[in-house]
Amino acid sequence: MVRVRFAPSPTGGLHIGGVRTAYYNKLFAEKHGGTFILRIEDTDQKRFVAESEGYIKATFAWLGIMPDEGPDHGGAYGPYRQSERKAIYKQYVEELVAKGKAYYAFDSVASLEKMRTSQQALGVKAPKYNAVTRMRMENAFTLSKEEVARRIGAGVPYVVRLLVDYQQTVRFKDEVRGWVQVSGAELDDKVLLKEDGMPTYHLANVVDDHLMEISHVIRGEEWLPSMPIHSLLYDAFGWTSPVFAHLPLLLRADGKGKLSKRAAVATGIPIFPLNWDDPQTKTHFQGFREAGYLPDALLNFIALLGWHPRGHQELFYEKGSLAKAFSLDKINKAGVQFDVGKAQWFNQQYLKKLSPATLAKDYLVPRLAEEGITVSNAFAMQVCALVQERIVFPQDLWVQHTYLFRAPASYSMDKLAKKWSALVAEVLRKVQVALKEADVFEAALIGPMVKTLIRAQGAKLGAIIPFLRMAVTGTDRGPELFAIMALLGKKEVMNRLGKFLMASHDR
Repeated sequence: MVRVRFAPSPTGGLHIGGVRTAYYNKLFAEKHGGTFILRIEDTDQKRFVAESEGYIKATFAWLGIMPDEGPDHGGAYGPYRQSERKAIYKQYVEELVAKGKAYYAFDSVASLEKMRTSQQALGVKAPKYNAVTRMRMENAFTLSKEEVARRIGAGVPYVVRLLVDYQQTVRFKDEVRGWVQVSGAELDDKVLLKEDGMPTYHLANVVDDHLMEISHVIRGEEWLPSMPIHSLLYDAFGWTSPVFAHLPLLLRADGKGKLSKRAAVATGIPIFPLNWDDPQTKTHFQGFREAGYLPDALLNFIALLGWHPRGHQELFYEKGSLAKAFSLDKINKAGVQFDVGKAQWFNQQYLKKLSPATLAKDYLVPRLAEEGITVSNAFAMQVCALVQERIVFPQDLWVQHTYLFRAPASYSMDKLAKKWSALVAEVLRKVQVALKEADVFEAALIGPMVKTLIRAQGAKLGAIIPFLRMAVTGTDRGPELFAIMALLGKKEVMNRLGKFLMASHDR
């Protein structure tokens, strides 16, 4: 049975890379009829951010990445919290000490710093607490059993460290990178239990994965250096290790370094799913949701950040189609560039798939209400049908097409000012007359009529039509002009054209 988990640390907002990890786990569980678990790894109380868990849950709710199992909190699954399982980890770390796989250490902060400094003075770039240095420190190897027991009984602060064999070779398999081999000489005697009685990430992670019967651990590449320690812990307990797959890093769009908060600020792109106000730096980050991304479009986009399906399919509109296609063997090793332009393209494609009725009801009408504008549902649907192919975000329905609801207050004449002439004014007046006399105000009729009239005056369409568009919309771009005019209706077009011609006297 497939059982997977997403296990974030509540130390800040959930980065889009974390969302990808969670989604890959969810897809894998769905494909195999398995279980997806959310576990909050809050053992690092110094870096704990109170808002983080709520943010993660809100993100999952928006995207539809819901846990399948967990303790019931208010009628919903999960999450499991490691801070609520403290006694469990204590039991297992004592088991390791009893087996001779871990040991007590009483070193002060000052003595640890002295050890690191002395190693650095000898040219050691990455000082370690290992087989060499442990014999110079205060621990179960340099103190008698009686002294260790006395100190523990007296309440002297201590940690429990994993005993790493200096001469051992640690070998493990990663589903993305194949077999990996690390020498024990490169490893620390990692702390498993801290002075405050809380487990470290290493211990709690392994114990929980075992007790929760996790079959596959799908997580970010940044956790790959932890694998040797985790492998040693599984061996020390005598447990079977889950299958591991480490996902490639998300890189900046230029490929120069990983996608970070700093890079997001510098380039102005979102990297958080929802708005996030960082309590430490007091920085506001706009989320993908608030930027106008649809949840399904965002999930489709991030699914292809490091994984590729068989064939060349990119768009997975059908529910369950991504889960059906997903497989660990198609995950890339190399880091993947985060192209926000591609994310916008996905959003555009998903918007095109929505019906005009849905666009109107869910996005346009509520936005118009904020502006104090009331229109009929039929009109709102016609607007959406007209502009749907052009928009990238739902807010574009209003932002880029305000002229469909309000007459232009000014005209963007920068590009056209030099082309204005008496002939242009004269032809526009004749167009005005012809439109006023039109019995049927439909695009299929007024378009050919206006074009014929322009040609009959000896003018070129390219010399007149841009000014007609400017008169009606106040801008030089947009959907098909005569479709806009038909949508606005004769009375509104007459008013706008008349206003524009009146303003032309000042040119």
